[in-house]
Amino acid sequence: MVLIKEFRIVMPLSLEEYQVAQMYMVTKMQQQNTNSTEGVDVLESRTFEDGVFGKGRYTSKVYRLQSKAPTWLSTFAPTDALTMQEQAWNAYPKCKTVIKCPYFTSFTLTVETIHKADNGDSENVHGLNKQQLGNREVEIIDIASTSNDYWSYAIGSNNVDFSKFQSTRTGRGPLLQGWQDQCKPVMTAYKLVTVDAPYWGFGSRLEQALIAGERALFLESHRNIFAWIDEWYGMTVKMMRDVEKQSLPLYHVEPLESPF
Repeated sequence: MVLIKEFRIVMPLSLEEYQVAQMYMVTKMQQQNTNSTEGVDVLESRTFEDGVFGKGRYTSKVYRLQSKAPTWLSTFAPTDALTMQEQAWNAYPKCKTVIKCPYFTSFTLTVETIHKADNGDSENVHGLNKQQLGNREVEIIDIASTSNDYWSYAIGSNNVDFSKFQSTRTGRGPLLQGWQDQCKPVMTAYKLVTVDAPYWGFGSRLEQALIAGERALFLESHRNIFAWIDEWYGMTVKMMRDVEKQSLPLYHVEPLESPF
């Protein structure tokens, strides 16, 4: 069964600020989670242009996540089964990411993201048809909340209490109940996650686990974006491109075709 879930993450930022903040967060989290045995290898990073999104940046990465595999998965596969291959086409404010696993060749996870300057009240930003809308589940993620499930533990979590946090450089915060309807600026990342793991006996459990993993990642990464606001505020996209080039080794491979 193919699972479709849309996560809406409201942020106290403008669209322009979020673009820089997201780049900063991705770079910093990759640095924090990469070591000699696990983490992220950037295989390719280049500009692209197609007839759907126009111009943007294509990246190819490999994620080695062996220690984060849930215990039950070892019943069906070795720990290195959580080596993931990611292709991403980022044409902000739109982005598409496709994740595959060499061990589970029929498995596919796709994340389609649209960023809008609203507070999460747009009902069909991805243009889904009637059947897709019927299968879609929607969850609004509040970055002021925390979670204590397995994936939140595996991914890690910061301990910032946003009900008391205030940015020194922007004055934004604290995030109190109902902040999404009161803050300015405001924007939302609409992330449509589609998971297909057609494996008898454990495919459904794998799909549910990966949805939960994506949720935990979305929550933690966006909490970090706001927690680190005084670090990235004032930076530009060009400045962040320079930081990206210096942050992780890049292994160039032959270009892959866009799926569009």
